[in-house]
Amino acid sequence: MDYHSIYQTETPEFLLRLCDTPPLRRLRDVGMNCGCEYTAFPRFAGIERYTRFEHSLGAALIVWRFTHDEKQAAAALLHDVATPVFAHVVDFLCGDYLEQTATESGTAEIIRSDAELGAILRALGLRTGDVEDYHRYPIADNDPPRLSADRLDYTCGNAVNFSLASREELSELFADLRAGENESGETELVFQSEEKAARFAFLALDCSRIYVCDADRYAMQRLSELLRAALAAGVICERDLASTEEAVIAGLCADPALAADWAAFRALRRTERADAPDERSSWRKIFAKHRRIDPFVAGRGRVSALDLAFAAELNGFMNEKHDYFVLGE
Repeated sequence: MDYHSIYQTETPEFLLRLCDTPPLRRLRDVGMNCGCEYTAFPRFAGIERYTRFEHSLGAALIVWRFTHDEKQAAAALLHDVATPVFAHVVDFLCGDYLEQTATESGTAEIIRSDAELGAILRALGLRTGDVEDYHRYPIADNDPPRLSADRLDYTCGNAVNFSLASREELSELFADLRAGENESGETELVFQSEEKAARFAFLALDCSRIYVCDADRYAMQRLSELLRAALAAGVICERDLASTEEAVIAGLCADPALAADWAAFRALRRTERADAPDERSSWRKIFAKHRRIDPFVAGRGRVSALDLAFAAELNGFMNEKHDYFVLGE
């Protein structure tokens, strides 16, 4: 998916070298939409493939734009190298979908163990310790509801993919950002214009609603159950979760029973809600992690303090309950 020109038109040579290492190449076949893009749900059917590789490079380009620091940009590029196939579906598999930290474990080990990656880092004068934890760098990552390169990229990428905003509009919003100080005196990506900050805030909220919609949650739950069955049957093993989606799907399709389950997953196209399930066996109760971004406007404050309409919508979103049953078919 071509959207990186929102940030800048050329990729620095050191990032291109890192992109051509095995851990980054694998991410070219790990999707950002956590398996939902394989279903027939209208929101996800037919969208462009948006991969963890594209997201990682996007985050790195943003960090480079605002810091011109190789170690920070490299850390942003490498922050998702441990992401398994179907991404946060594995958090559902591990029972960690409300925190979503399971998919981050192993990042440092992968970076340290890849010889090709290590050689490039040494040639750049970087140590593995400089790049194995992007949480150290607030432009790359910070605590919500602050804006970081990670959150900025997946908002822009998904906004393009879900047709919520044009590349031209996103470019205008991006041009308004600076690396500045927030209300706590800490470094953050901050907007200069209250109007642009508010537009981005509502856009991010639209994306967050998609991330927790019934179709999204149901698809991830059902796919995690399919992976669990494949693991139990020995069709795939834990190591396969660190391979590619193409390889895992091929394994599922090679087993007649799992192939039928995969076809049923691919055919999911609609959902129902109910306070209590009926006799149909496909009902699931699935809670959600609510992602939020409340951008800071330089010298003014958070959008939620400046725009009452956004504050009300954000509060409503954060207090949504998902204590009903969902059925997909």
